[in-house]
Amino acid sequence: MTTDRLPQQTRIGRTALRVGDLEEMTRFYRNVVGLDVLHRSDTSSVLGAEDTPLLILERVEDGRQRHRSGAGLFHNAFRVPSRESLGDAVARIREHWELSGASDHSVSEALYLTDPEDNGIEIYRDRPREDWPRSDDGSIRMGTYPLDLEAVEGAAAGDSGLPAGTDIGHVHLAVSSLETFRDFYVDTVGFEVQVDEPGAVFVSAGGYHHHIGANTWNQRSGPVGGRGLSWFEVLLPDPEALNVVQARLTDSQYPVIETADGIAVTGPNEIEVRFRTGT
Repeated sequence: MTTDRLPQQTRIGRTALRVGDLEEMTRFYRNVVGLDVLHRSDTSSVLGAEDTPLLILERVEDGRQRHRSGAGLFHNAFRVPSRESLGDAVARIREHWELSGASDHSVSEALYLTDPEDNGIEIYRDRPREDWPRSDDGSIRMGTYPLDLEAVEGAAAGDSGLPAGTDIGHVHLAVSSLETFRDFYVDTVGFEVQVDEPGAVFVSAGGYHHHIGANTWNQRSGPVGGRGLSWFEVLLPDPEALNVVQARLTDSQYPVIETADGIAVTGPNEIEVRFRTGT
């Protein structure tokens, strides 16, 4: 592998949220989003699809909401494997909650909602990669158009939860500086810019449309804190790739901490990113 870019198999792993009401939030992500509760304690819940953990909810004692000026999560994006499962998601949301938006992004079809503690959520399915529109230079063109919700709803299979194969397709962050975001995630970690537009940048590994998005639309100026994003995880395909990332981070201004299964670093806006190997 080259040392300046992440390998093609890189993807997003688990994400974690600090929450005030663990019971309510666990119920929401089970009934509305459709995740299975894999483990539950007095202080945390682990939810996922089949046996794969995707989301960790961590109860915080003070329960304070993240300050409006603070950076953090714009949305967690749960990627489902088919239009049928996206249709099932629409049905769950309509029955138990409220859909706040729906868009056709050319590369994907996406639903948007907000959880009880104001964390953004996207549930989406990708179109085949060969159908993604591209510019003359080969870069991906993502648009935002009305989604044909009737067609999506009509494809529903009637399943009550998210199917096997669901994962965290990407994480979208609200940040204070796109330049600092690029310095860390692109120049240091090794993601590649796929879309760069006023107020937002989307980066990925292996030519995906984006594994991490970032925007300054809400002019966040402070660090992450209180309720909201706790950390998210980048999965690398092998120990060699992890070693390369660790070396690059060690040479940066951001201190690296070794964890039980990888490393963690607190990057721009004090957002914690964890790296480990995973299939």
